Amino acid sequence: MKFSVVKQRKLWWTISATLMMISIVAMLISWQQLGAPLRPSLDFVGGTRLQFERDCTQPDKCTQPINISDVREVVDVEKLNNSSIQVVGKNQQGISIRTKTLNVEQRTQLQTALSEKIGAFNPKATQIDTVGPTLGRQLFTQGLLALVVSFAGIVIYLSVRFQVDYAVIAIIALFHDVLITLGAFSILGLVAGIEVDSLFVVAILTITGFSVTDTVVIYDRIREILNLHPNDHIDKVVDDAINQTLTRSINTTFTVLLTLFSLFLFGGETLRNFALTLIIGFTMGAYSSIFIAGSLLAWWRERRSEYQLVENAEPIDTSASSQDS
Repeated sequence: MKFSVVKQRKLWWTISATLMMISIVAMLISWQQLGAPLRPSLDFVGGTRLQFERDCTQPDKCTQPINISDVREVVDVEKLNNSSIQVVGKNQQGISIRTKTLNVEQRTQLQTALSEKIGAFNPKATQIDTVGPTLGRQLFTQGLLALVVSFAGIVIYLSVRFQVDYAVIAIIALFHDVLITLGAFSILGLVAGIEVDSLFVVAILTITGFSVTDTVVIYDRIREILNLHPNDHIDKVVDDAINQTLTRSINTTFTVLLTLFSLFLFGGETLRNFALTLIIGFTMGAYSSIFIAGSLLAWWRERRSEYQLVENAEPIDTSASSQDS
């Protein structure tokens, strides 16, 4: 059975527009509450992050999860009121605190106060990271520069390989994928306190490459069909191209997602958000390649053809009718 993407394009565009609007609203709310569209990690803003885990080898010490109010009380006493606090780890027996840059004495004092309040910590599970604000700004700037360069390179490549309208529509589909991924993490940052770090930038760059690759496969098939059947309507050409590449696109995406879900489940805390970013981005990339890029190209080519027909139409001679009257 032939699957008509172009015929249902209003449905796909409505779904995408809704997701993009939700993403924009989430980022605006995040900007109002956090001062940034996404919750930034220590990598970008600088400061000190301390992560402690209860020593559960001691009897009756881990029967209850850590109460975040107790942690907040200690942090406020230490005059670190603007700190970000999360309860983490198995059975919520760990805490992660992101705060301003602390020296060794301040870190030791905070750790001692927390252990007195909520119990002794496992020294093997203690992690303390400090990033200066200059390095944080540098990482953020380099990340943005990398994204801009990648977008520019994609436009040049597609313009040379295909035509400019192919490139513009591919960038629109790519922007769609990145925006929805950013929106998802903006929501996760507001709801679950999930932060974005330098690995998030790497994931976004990976998403752009995957999304463009999938779109190029469909574009190649569209061009081949146009060369073989130049008189076919563009809607039919796009639908044929998508149907011929649909199995390949779904199988490729499904295989990659299997690996990413394994990484998400078993890759540990460090790689979990990285894997989640790729899962969201690759899913949206496959969706946009199949349902957005092709349907937009068909719509644009149809509009351009109609405009050219109007431009090339001969003007109506009204002089004869005027003389007859």
